Amino acid sequence: MRITLLIPLQLLVAVSSASPRCDPAFRGVCKPTVEEKPKCTDVLLSYCEDMAYTQTMFPNIVGHKTREDAEAGAEYLLLSVSESLLSECHPDIRMLGCSVLAPRCEQEKVLKPCRTTCEAVQKKCIHVFEAIDMAWPYFMDCDRFFVSDQEGCYDPLEGLTEQNAEFTDSMEGLLLEEPATTTHYTYHSNARMNSILKETEEQCSDIARTYSIGRSMEGRELLVIEFSNNPGQHELLEPEMKYVGNMHGNEVLGRQLLIYLAQYLCSEYQQGNERIQTLINTTRIHILPSMNPDGYEVAVAGVQDNIYGDDDEGRRYDTSTIGRNNAQNIDLNRNFPDLTSIVYSRRRQKGYSTDHIPIPDYYWFGKVAPETYAVMKWIRSIPFVLSANFHGGDLVVSYPYDLSKHPLERNMFSPTPDDQVFKLLAGTYANAHETMSYESTQCGPSHTQSQKGTVNGAQWSSFAGGMQDFNYLHTNCFEVTVELGCDRFPPEEDLLTSWHENHEALIKFMETAHQGIKGIVKDEEGNSIKGARISVRGIRHDVTTAENGDYWRLLTPGIHIVSASAPGFTRATKKIHLPPRMLTAGRVDFVLKKAVLEPDAQEEGDTIHSTGTYDRFDPYNQYERYTLMTDLSQNREERAEKPWWWNYFAASGGAAPTWLLKHY
Repeated sequence: MRITLLIPLQLLVAVSSASPRCDPAFRGVCKPTVEEKPKCTDVLLSYCEDMAYTQTMFPNIVGHKTREDAEAGAEYLLLSVSESLLSECHPDIRMLGCSVLAPRCEQEKVLKPCRTTCEAVQKKCIHVFEAIDMAWPYFMDCDRFFVSDQEGCYDPLEGLTEQNAEFTDSMEGLLLEEPATTTHYTYHSNARMNSILKETEEQCSDIARTYSIGRSMEGRELLVIEFSNNPGQHELLEPEMKYVGNMHGNEVLGRQLLIYLAQYLCSEYQQGNERIQTLINTTRIHILPSMNPDGYEVAVAGVQDNIYGDDDEGRRYDTSTIGRNNAQNIDLNRNFPDLTSIVYSRRRQKGYSTDHIPIPDYYWFGKVAPETYAVMKWIRSIPFVLSANFHGGDLVVSYPYDLSKHPLERNMFSPTPDDQVFKLLAGTYANAHETMSYESTQCGPSHTQSQKGTVNGAQWSSFAGGMQDFNYLHTNCFEVTVELGCDRFPPEEDLLTSWHENHEALIKFMETAHQGIKGIVKDEEGNSIKGARISVRGIRHDVTTAENGDYWRLLTPGIHIVSASAPGFTRATKKIHLPPRMLTAGRVDFVLKKAVLEPDAQEEGDTIHSTGTYDRFDPYNQYERYTLMTDLSQNREERAEKPWWWNYFAASGGAAPTWLLKHY
């Protein structure tokens, strides 16, 4: 009984000793807890400062409790990089996203944006997201975060809509939809560049095709656009040539010129330009505007920092190193196999060769950039005849060799066996350029060695592992390097002038793919012979026939003794005369007779390498092993599934926005 009474007593004591309850009827006993209602506050998100309103409220529509929470989220990060990723849809997407992350606030009440606006933007911009394999962001779900007109919504693109209306009025009478080949002389983001190439392909689908040769270190596509009257196929006796730009990420003029060139070829072909139609109908042209898209991103960021930095005097761009290398800090123009040193070490051997030098196995044990690997596979897979790669920092066309034959590799004139051909090719571009061949306009360190805008690479600046030496020594392709000017990242207002300066040179150089001779090598039964060697007396450098037995041999005008040979066949020789100013390559075919060779007999030139050795590309799979080792913390298959833009978000350290992945 005592225990029963004790319990109520203890409860009574506990109640009497507890803090008095808050009772509004008794003033002064205690102050009741009052939660502050959210209030309108200034829009302080920097990417949302140009909205048509100045007041917002937190928590916002997606639940961010404070401005700091919103700024730290992946949603806001997407808006901050939308200009790089989403190109022409950037303002619409940014303002639509801001209407959710920093919603409009009036009289302490949040107003939601209109569903009709969201649906219009989604219809307009969904193709941009699809182009980079990105899902439509969840926080821009038109049904979930936007409301109808009847619910009192507002247009979040109000200011932008007014600007567009003014622009539309000023453009009245012109075509409503601009052709894909309309050239805008501005710098293009990687996403916009790829969009232009694909739009050009779509507009000129009968003569144009885009294809990827691989991806950069950060996963960006290395996209090529091809022009031919039969795109996608090698045609018998039709020479193939290529242009490569932006090998150094901060040397950007070549990248832009090649984008403009693609648009120009499409437009002029459709408009009936006979010169362009003849060029495309007789030549297969491949254009890779950017070999180093990762470096370009870094270079663009560096230029913007310079433009908007404290020191704005003269708007000078110091881009000598920013973005030059790839994402691994590898200089791509020093990353190719050094075959020139191999040639120099063998030049005193009997029967030494300067063509189709195999890649030494030890090369694969070093750092091979994915961009380098992709380009090597590309030039081995297509029988290119002619090539140019575009750089900046000087105004000159340089030609092989790039590596000096001096024992200490000091700068020294180091010609190839085809020195006269290379001088002709380099001179073709320099002389067709509006100013390059004039001494008064030359700039940069080449002017002391150059002659009328051309220079031997090793005499100017010796280095090993360059792309143009690799093209010449490993394949049939003759490549030169075009330095487009001393300003590596010229202001946008100079782009139109640069196009006019280079336009004729770009066309004329492509036409030189038809310089020299071409033909087919067959046996007596009419079967084509793949891999037959075409030799020119006095030039220790052969070219080989392609899959269908056809070949192209760039030569200067004059008299040449040309021969064709292949294992198991007797050599055939012809004397030819190439008159000056030939517009097309001379046709020289060969028919080889079967021969019985002695067991110990060997064709001249076969003492250095065999076809089997040449075909060994990455024999120990070292490149794949290296790429596996570059990031052991990530599963390789998972990394391969992620699109290139994923690095923008992975590097932020925040929660991974898997809602942006289409196939997650």
